[in-house]
Formats: sequence, C-alpha cells, structure tokens
Amino acid sequence: MATGHAPGNPVPAVRTYPPVEHPVVVVGPQYLAQYPVELTVSTKLWTLGENDFKVSDINGTLIFQVKSKVLTLHDRRFLKDAAGNTLVNLRQKIMTMHRRWEAFRGESKDEKDLLFTAKKSKLYQFKTELDIFLGKNKGKVPDFKVKGGYRESSCSVLLGDSNTMLAQMHRKHTLASTILATDSFGVTVYPNVDYAFIAALVVILDEINADRSGED
Repeated sequence: MATGHAPGNPVPAVRTYPPVEHPVVVVGPQYLAQYPVELTVSTKLWTLGENDFKVSDINGTLIFQVKSKVLTLHDRRFLKDAAGNTLVNLRQKIMTMHRRWEAFRGESKDEKDLLFTAKKSKLYQFKTELDIFLGKNKGKVPDFKVKGGYRESSCSVLLGDSNTMLAQMHRKHTLASTILATDSFGVTVYPNVDYAFIAALVVILDEINADRSGED
C-alpha cells in the first residue's frame, strides 16, 4: 500500500494564527499570550435569577468565572479571575434603541473606567452582529466587530472594519452537556489578543442572544 501522496493530490492545510500587527489590550497586558489560547465557556441552563459562567483552558483549569446580578434595575455581570477578583463589570443599558452593554474596569461605574461599549450593528438583524467601541472612542467607526451570533453555531471577532481575525467561537454539542443541562462553547483567541476582553464579549453575546425577540 502506498504511503506517500501522489503528485497533484492536495495535502490538508495547516491552520495558522498570524499575530496581529499590534497587541490588542483592553482589560490588561497580563492577558496576552504569544500562542493561540483555547478556552471553553460553560454555563448552566435555566438558573433562577442568575446565569453564571465558567471559563476554562484545555486542561479544565478555571481561568475566569462570571457572576450575575439580574434581579436588579440594571442587569450586571462580573467577570472575575480564578481567585474571585473582579476584572470587569458589564452593565446593560435598557433605555436605548439598540441593546447596549457597557464594560467597566473592576466594580467601578465611573465614566473614566469605561473599557468598551457593545451594541447591535443594526436594529433588525437575523444574525447577531455587534459593534464594539473602546471607552475613548466617541465616533461612529467601531474598534472591533463581532459577526455571526453563536446561536448560529459560530462567530468571529474582527479588528475594526477589517478582516483581521482576533478570535473565533463555536458552540459545542455533547451528550454530557445535554444530560447536565449545561451550555458550552469553545473559544480560540489568536496570539497577542487580550483573552479577558474576548471572555467579556462572550458574556455579552450570550445575553443578547438570550433575548428571543432579536429586535433590540
């Protein structure tokens, strides 16, 4: 039996993760890696008054956790490190035409600690697309974009209006997740991209997609 490839037969391509030209730092430089970071985000379904997440690496080690306060005037999510220190708090602004989330450093609500704002690109859309503006960006051109809501199985985080990929997410369907009533998806964060920032975006995506109407 021949073991080599016959001339002209294609060889499967190797996936490469070209580093971004400049490091993408939003939460902090300590969350940059020189290699692709593979994360698994899992959440229990149908929890009353809260929707908590665990973010683990490929070995199952807890990297981040997300705690919720939803039975309040403003829905809030807290992205914490494994030790329980709050890195980012995410706050939904209800009274806006486009559903909008604001991310602040630590547990602050001060404008000076605003890290970024995320909102739907369009008022009506079949697939979730988000525009993300860094705290100091008061213009109309987003710093980042999320295309394709993960309810459609996969989505990507892009740099501005470019095709430069920063991260990809895909939903995982396993027997264990069905039995344990958990929801999980994988996230690949490209080299030199702040993986705490990407984790925060995943939380916002989950919240926006949880709204069945899709009209805000």
